[in-house]
Amino acid sequence: MSALPPRVGRTLILTTSLLLLALSTTPTVPGAPATKPAAPAEKKFEFDKHYLVLLKRTPNAPKMEPAVLQKLQDEHLAHLTRMGESGKMVLAGPFGEQDDVGMRGACIYRTATKEEARQLAEQDPMVKAGRLQVEVLAWYTEKGYLAFPKAPPADAPQPARK
Repeated sequence: MSALPPRVGRTLILTTSLLLLALSTTPTVPGAPATKPAAPAEKKFEFDKHYLVLLKRTPNAPKMEPAVLQKLQDEHLAHLTRMGESGKMVLAGPFGEQDDVGMRGACIYRTATKEEARQLAEQDPMVKAGRLQVEVLAWYTEKGYLAFPKAPPADAPQPARK
């Protein structure tokens, strides 16, 4: 294969470079204002809202016999189970290793209003008996970050009770 004369080689390189440059730019209409590249869309935060229910020991909670207290604890757990099965409560659990031993546990409710979450939480037999009190807070988290794969949908049909 023969080599190109230097002048032809330079011309070929220059022509190829100009062609590539022309193909990589957007043609403009003479006299039209130059267009700027579109700015990236500003990130808009969206939130999911849940209700965090803190279960706190009531100051001066009534003293109870161990058998009565055990029955009340069983009813408390049954209430939490019903709330979970309803889809209105998506998570619950007791605290451990906390500095304030009066803080007993927390639940996350998926209800339409704070008042509905409070009403459901106050049906807890431990609350009714004066052993626990509830504090309800609206809790906002970035949309899509929290998922509760074991919780039924909020509009799930209620299981039949015996």
